[in-house]
Amino acid sequence: MLLGFLDHIRIVPDHRIPGMVTYPLDEVLLATLVGVVCGADDWEGVEEVATGALDWLRGFLPFANGIATAQTLRKVFRLLDTQALQRSFAAWAASLRAEAREVIAVDGKTLRGSKTSPDGKGALHLVSAYATKAGLVLAQQAVDGKSNEITAIPELLDMLNLTGAIVSIDAMGTQKEIARRVVNKGADYVLALKGNQTSLHEDAALFFADPVCAADCKGSAETDAGHGRIEERSCRAAEARWLAERHPDWEGLRSIAAIAARRIDKKSGRESLETRYYITSLEPDPKAILAAVRAHWGIENNLHWTMDVIFDEDRCRTRKDASPLNFAVIRHSSYNILRADQTRGSLRRKRLRACIDPAFRTKLFAA
Repeated sequence: MLLGFLDHIRIVPDHRIPGMVTYPLDEVLLATLVGVVCGADDWEGVEEVATGALDWLRGFLPFANGIATAQTLRKVFRLLDTQALQRSFAAWAASLRAEAREVIAVDGKTLRGSKTSPDGKGALHLVSAYATKAGLVLAQQAVDGKSNEITAIPELLDMLNLTGAIVSIDAMGTQKEIARRVVNKGADYVLALKGNQTSLHEDAALFFADPVCAADCKGSAETDAGHGRIEERSCRAAEARWLAERHPDWEGLRSIAAIAARRIDKKSGRESLETRYYITSLEPDPKAILAAVRAHWGIENNLHWTMDVIFDEDRCRTRKDASPLNFAVIRHSSYNILRADQTRGSLRRKRLRACIDPAFRTKLFAA
């Protein structure tokens, strides 16, 4: 895995003056990756961890001048070519993932610690693609804010091999151009409907509210209990030829679905009911559509939660120039390496073990 990472990052250009470089770029990137895998959450931590692992690192690259200082790391990452680093990451992540019929969830997250003013303005907003079954981050794209996800998602999709996949996106990404891109790349989509697609959302709500129309729907349901509550989810799905005729610009539109989630608090007995609507290029199979929608939340529950709780992403104050995005790419690389390991234990425990156990570190990077 590590050799594959090194092969792919060699496309990233070094902006520094040739002949005046003390620490080669591949050594800087490798030291940072290993530092983050082993528990570092900032530049000082990377320097400390990588210095402790210097002899181990020299098994891969010379490190003739040792480990770069935190200040040097900070400067390099501020000016590093973000597009080249993201492309190399996407190519490396693709090499880790076996092609499979799985849900690729696309969603955005704001890195709060990267804000440039007290009111939160200037914080990096990152849209990521996450292979929910493989547990891998496949690519990421930076945007100015959540409202600009619409322009970033097509660029993100262009970096991916989507053949045979099911792409799930929340309502912000329910756009005709995005649906067209997904279909043209040989994939299916499941797109949420909200008020930003007024007529589509209204048509869906009216359809499922009509007893005659609803009678033709196929249904599926499931129940979960945990975290002090019971959750019942049901999905109704139907062919949507009539909807495709009313909205002909939606490439591949085949089915419409309504998913109702009923939650019951075990202590108080309080109940809540929420119904969401979706359009999809899948057949009207309610079980498959419900599974795809549930898988989408893996990007929130597994990736975004892990970035905040295990990697302390929201408190990272790296914020100048290109450094927030470039450091986020390294965090995603570290996440992929840790998730690929099949050893039992939490990611937090694996990070600690990688720091103190060179044999385990070798196992992680040799996978």
